[in-house]
Amino acid sequence: MGTATQPPEGPGVALAEALDLTLVQGKQEESLPRTCIAVRDVAEAVQQLRSATVARPLTVATLCQTLRLTAALPVAQGLVVESLAYSMLLASEEFAEWRGKTPRREPRYHSPSVLVNRNEAGLEVLLAHPARRNAYSREMRDGLVEALELVAWDSSIKWVRLAGQGPTFCSGGDLDEFGSIDDVATAHLIRLRQGAGVALEGVRDRVTVQLHGACIGAGIEIPAFAAHVSAAPGTTLRLPELAMGLIPGAGGTVSITRRIGRWRTAWLAISGTSIGPERARAWGLVDEVG
Repeated sequence: MGTATQPPEGPGVALAEALDLTLVQGKQEESLPRTCIAVRDVAEAVQQLRSATVARPLTVATLCQTLRLTAALPVAQGLVVESLAYSMLLASEEFAEWRGKTPRREPRYHSPSVLVNRNEAGLEVLLAHPARRNAYSREMRDGLVEALELVAWDSSIKWVRLAGQGPTFCSGGDLDEFGSIDDVATAHLIRLRQGAGVALEGVRDRVTVQLHGACIGAGIEIPAFAAHVSAAPGTTLRLPELAMGLIPGAGGTVSITRRIGRWRTAWLAISGTSIGPERARAWGLVDEVG
């Protein structure tokens, strides 16, 4: 990690690219390369990162190593790397500590969790479990993948609009399902074969995602694969997984990294900081605010 008072110049450009992230005091985001993150107080931001790293050292190391790989790999291979790293962490003491402090409740399923409506040449896809803030459950994942596979097979579907029902687009993975598969190798294969990220990537040019409310974890990782992402005013975006002893596991180390670079992805994941739609647009995480 680096700190600076000015945007990197000369040899500093290559140094910033080699680091995991660089914090720059009080600069406008637009004046910075994507290797850098503007913060109001560098010392405070450094302490925030230090605290997260002390609490979850193995997870932070795994995240940074994973991002360096996914940034350089094609999407399909990047998703394999992410899934391997995520599955490994499911067997870690850091995840077990979080799981032990967060008792699992019986999952509450809601059918259907995804609504699909054909609209002439288009397809409206709606995440539809607002009682659970559209938590990304297995059922929701399977419904979304099924809708995206339909798009892949049907060339008469010219556009897809993905949105969320209720006040929240998607609050992230269903916490009651985290670590529910005992064998982590099986969890890895399921994640690869049934992930929505790879399905969305295959039809991304036809997909627009409309974000609103909270977009947490999978709630931004999956949308980031789409060709166009809009965010309503007041939208918040956050990657919370590291505090659980995990890294983003719904494709975010690939999709978000492609949009904003591995350095800002690392900052979001390690700090757990929420960002609003304007900053997300300045970074390229969303394409439109409105």
